[in-house]
Amino acid sequence: MTTTARQPASGTTAPRRAPARLFLTGRPALLALAVGIVVLTLFLPLRQWFAQRAQLAALGAQTAALQANLTALQQTQQRWADPAYVAAQARARLHFVMPGEIGYVVLGLPGVAPTASTVPGNSVASPAGPWYERLWASVKAADAPTAH
Repeated sequence: MTTTARQPASGTTAPRRAPARLFLTGRPALLALAVGIVVLTLFLPLRQWFAQRAQLAALGAQTAALQANLTALQQTQQRWADPAYVAAQARARLHFVMPGEIGYVVLGLPGVAPTASTVPGNSVASPAGPWYERLWASVKAADAPTAH
């Protein structure tokens, strides 16, 4: 028995092709689906974990800033506990003098003649009325030339 190959009706022989295979078959599709589900399942917890880590870092920075502020306040409290520091602050800020001393207050800038409103004991009466009238009166007074 001899076997003869079938020839097409046209008389030419065409090479046989293997049937075309689909790119995504059952097993790889199931594997891709499983990997996709795992990725989606882990996405939300990982996102929350990263958000919590960022929140912890921000709270750590806030704690460090508050600790530095606390340290500065404690140092200020220790300075104010010293009677010499309190006396120095009273002399500088409130112009206090010790008994027997004479206190002087220098008004204005050096080289600028004092005006009538800056001389102690010479009070210029401000006009009574609404704030805008007092403002306008001060603008007029600032614009008026002073007589020397």
